[in-house]
Amino acid sequence: MSLALSPDEQAIASGKDGAAMAMRIVADSARLLGAPRLIPIASAHIDGALYHGDSGTLFAEKLVEGGARVCVRSTLNVGALDLMGCSRIRLEEPARGMARRMMEAYRKLGCEQSWTCAPYQAGHRPALGSDVAWGESNAVVFCNSVLGARTNRYGDFLDIACAISGRAPDYGLHRTENRRARLVFDVAGLSAPFLGSEIAWPVLGSLYGREVGNTVGVVIGVPSHPGEDALKAFGAAAASSGAVGLFHIAGVTPEAPDAEIILAGAAPETVIRVTPEMAARARAGLSTATRPKAIDAVAIGSPHLSLAEFDMLERLIGGRRLSVPVYACTGRHVLSSLEQTGRRKRLEASGVIIVADTCVVVTPIMPELEGGILMTNSGKFAHYAPGNTGYAVLYGSLTDCVESAVLGKPTFTDIAA
Repeated sequence: MSLALSPDEQAIASGKDGAAMAMRIVADSARLLGAPRLIPIASAHIDGALYHGDSGTLFAEKLVEGGARVCVRSTLNVGALDLMGCSRIRLEEPARGMARRMMEAYRKLGCEQSWTCAPYQAGHRPALGSDVAWGESNAVVFCNSVLGARTNRYGDFLDIACAISGRAPDYGLHRTENRRARLVFDVAGLSAPFLGSEIAWPVLGSLYGREVGNTVGVVIGVPSHPGEDALKAFGAAAASSGAVGLFHIAGVTPEAPDAEIILAGAAPETVIRVTPEMAARARAGLSTATRPKAIDAVAIGSPHLSLAEFDMLERLIGGRRLSVPVYACTGRHVLSSLEQTGRRKRLEASGVIIVADTCVVVTPIMPELEGGILMTNSGKFAHYAPGNTGYAVLYGSLTDCVESAVLGKPTFTDIAA
C-alpha cells in the first residue's frame, strides 16, 4: 500500500526548513509502517528530550535552526537534569552541558516545560477518540487506555516530528479495528483485599505485560474503579514488562463498558485466569535482591508521584525521621503545590529527597554503591533499576517502603492474593 500525501503535505515536505524535515520524517516513517495516509493530531507528548548522546541534542538544534515550531500542544517527558534544583545530578561535563542544550532546544521548539512522565496528571488530557502522538511508554498506555485517546508508541525524534508537522501515520492503535480486545485477563480468582490494595496493581501490570506482549486485552473481575493512580501503576508495569500500548478493564476504562462490547462480539483468542499463585510469583519476580538485612535507599515515583500519593507518603511517615533516604520523583506541577503549602520543607526535613523534572532511573542521582539495595513500590522502577542504577531491587507497598526506610531494613506487610 503506497502512502498518499495531500497537496499541503507535499508542499511542506518539499521545502528546506525544519518543518520540511519533520514532515519528511513522518512521511518516510508512514511508508515504512505501511500507512496509507497521514492523519492530523490534536497534541503530542515528547520523550525525545532525554539526553542519551550528542546526536539527540544536535538533531533538536537542527530543527531550531530551521525555524521549526510545534503546531499542536506538546508536553515534555523527563529530561536528564533537575532544573528545579531539588536534587543533585551526578552528570558531568560535557554530557551535562549537552543535556542542558537539548532541554533548551525543545523549549525553543515551543514545547511546554512540563518535564513529567505523567502529563495526564498535569492537565494534558486529550479527548476521548482524538488522535495524538505520544511518547513514553506509561504515558502512551494511560492515554490510550484510561483517557481513550488514540496513539501508538512514538519513539524518540518521530514524536517531535509529529508535533511539528501536526501529522501522524494512520496505522496501529489510531484505527478502530485494532483497538478491540482479543484476549481476556481474568482476575476474579484473586481476593478482594488484594485487589483493593495499592500493591496489587504493579504486580498485576507486570504479569499482564509478560503474558500478553502487545496484544490488546480486557481485564475482567475488577469489582470497582481502583483509581487513577492504580491504573497508572498497572499500565506502567505492563508497558515495561511487555509492549502494551492499550489495555481495557471491563466497567472501568471508557471503551469497555463490558467485556462483550470491547471484544466486538468475537470469542477471545485466549483467556488467562490469574490465580493467587500466579500473582505471588509475579510479585516475587519484581525483586532481584535475596533476603538482604538492610536497604540503602527507597525510590518511588515512576510514573511521577501525584499529589494524592504525596499525601499518602506524608501520612505514612507521620513526622518520623528516615534512616535511609526516600527519593520521591515528581513533576513540577506537583512540586509547586508542595512548596506553596510548606510540605516540601517538612518532607525534606524527614529525609525525603524530592526529584523533579527527571527520575533516578534515567539519570545518575543516587550514590554509586556496589551491592546497593533499592526498595520501591513501582513496577517500572523494579524492571529498570537493576540495569540502570546497579542497585538490586526489593519490591513492596508504599507502606512497606516507608517503614523500611524508617528502620533501615526491609519489612513487609503481607496481603494475600
